[in-house]
Amino acid sequence: MKKRALAIGTVGAVRDFDVGVTANRLAEAGGGYEVVHTSPGLEIGVYVLVAPEPDRQTPHAFDEVYVVLEGEAEIEVEGERRRLSRGEAVFVAAGAEHRFSGYETLALLVVFNGPYSASKAAPE
Repeated sequence: MKKRALAIGTVGAVRDFDVGVTANRLAEAGGGYEVVHTSPGLEIGVYVLVAPEPDRQTPHAFDEVYVVLEGEAEIEVEGERRRLSRGEAVFVAAGAEHRFSGYETLALLVVFNGPYSASKAAPE
């Protein structure tokens, strides 16, 4: 088997992305969502919320996991509330109503499964 040299971020088997830089850029812009990686069945993004802007999410077509990078907030999923802080994560099932509140600045790593990105419409 032929070996190939892998340079960070340049070959299909490995790709790097700096979520900290992305989170900082989004925070400076007042918040938002940016995809940092997509591959078949997977989307990874950084979502930043900055008060007083509310979380305006709607339910997504695919399961997702939120990992808190910075800050703390409360998430409500289908009426159930949980407090989250740096390093903690929460799973949200596809189609579930959910929203973050009680944050000053909240930076999240978001992992979606499914063949389509969260920012694209799923087929009917």
